[in-house]
Amino acid sequence: MSRNLVGSRRRGIGTGDAKPGERAASPADSAVARKPAVEKKRAGVYLILSLFWLVIVAYLLGRAFRQRGALERLSKGFPKETPPVFVIVPARNEGHNIALCLKGLLSQHYNGHFGIVVVDDESTDDTAEKVRAFADTDRRLSLVRAPALPPDWVGKVNACCAGVAAVPADVEWLCFMDADMRADPPLIASAVNAALREKLDFLSLAPRHELGSFAERLILPCGLYLLGFSQDLNQVQSRDCDDAIATGQFMLLRREAYDAVGGHAAVSSAISEDGELARLFKRRGYHVIMKDGSAFLSTRMYTGWRTLWPGVAKNLSDMLGGPSRTLLKAALALVLAWAVLVIPTMDIAACANGSHDACVAVAPAVLGSAAAVALHIFGAAHFGIPAWYGLLFPIGYGAGAMLALDSVWSKWLGRRRWKGRIYK
Repeated sequence: MSRNLVGSRRRGIGTGDAKPGERAASPADSAVARKPAVEKKRAGVYLILSLFWLVIVAYLLGRAFRQRGALERLSKGFPKETPPVFVIVPARNEGHNIALCLKGLLSQHYNGHFGIVVVDDESTDDTAEKVRAFADTDRRLSLVRAPALPPDWVGKVNACCAGVAAVPADVEWLCFMDADMRADPPLIASAVNAALREKLDFLSLAPRHELGSFAERLILPCGLYLLGFSQDLNQVQSRDCDDAIATGQFMLLRREAYDAVGGHAAVSSAISEDGELARLFKRRGYHVIMKDGSAFLSTRMYTGWRTLWPGVAKNLSDMLGGPSRTLLKAALALVLAWAVLVIPTMDIAACANGSHDACVAVAPAVLGSAAAVALHIFGAAHFGIPAWYGLLFPIGYGAGAMLALDSVWSKWLGRRRWKGRIYK
């Protein structure tokens, strides 16, 4: 009997108090018992993540739509007063752009004294020859050559200073415009009218973008969305804010204010000279505004990867607030872009495996992702490109992240390249 008792106790070791006729619980049985609890907890995580995703998308959409009116659209108008205006066009190897630019400027409907100065910035193509051909037939246009580039100066800034030096001293308004801009006849009159009516010292105009190549259509809409998401345009446009936004593609400046802040020479080493000059104006108490000029101004900035990559990389780090902020914003944009696909896929897969909570999570996940896709399809329509580009935005943000990394790396090395020059 003692042996039976001992054997019974031995058999009972690690089995608990199993009743007669019952199989004792094993470690495998315990794991099976824990599995539903783990799956339930995981499904709860899916639901929380999907709801959080929907909130993030709703916030970004709300931010985007709130800023739609932040840039007031420039309306057509003709000023009662017609002060003298000169347009300065810095041009370096712009032979493929300069003819269309000058045709638009020479067709302006402006009744006051109006002139154009093109600054040839050591071009090695036929830029100068094409400008001379226009100048021979229209006395309003003149060509000057930029002086040798001083140490630590940016080429465009040096060219702008050379252009100002060629403008008569009695000219009240200076207009700086890039060579790849296309101006409709009412542009200058409408810009002067707005500046005089609103008592502006610095008016910058955002053009309408024409996107031709795959690279432009993939990258530029994503980049403009990223700027819209990361900037509070309404706050920046306020006169109480020290910050400012501007694009050097078109800037109309009051000559008196320009001279008072030191002109382009005050931002001689800035790659993003437009933003730096606008902030300088604003911090000196001058009125700075950026408007939507797409009704009268258009551009095609790049023609493919060969021109887009260096053109964006050279100043992307400055535009996004410095290296650290650039990397952070690029990383967030990349994660959120691919979350459009990842989050609904995770929920659907878990739902297919029998998780009820994951099935519930599918609805907010799909709703958030559908809204993000719709936003980018709407953006494609806005830029006049096929709607299916709106489905490629995760790839666009991925390429943009690589551009951001290149921009930060080039700045850190002091080797930012643009049009054959290297800047620190």
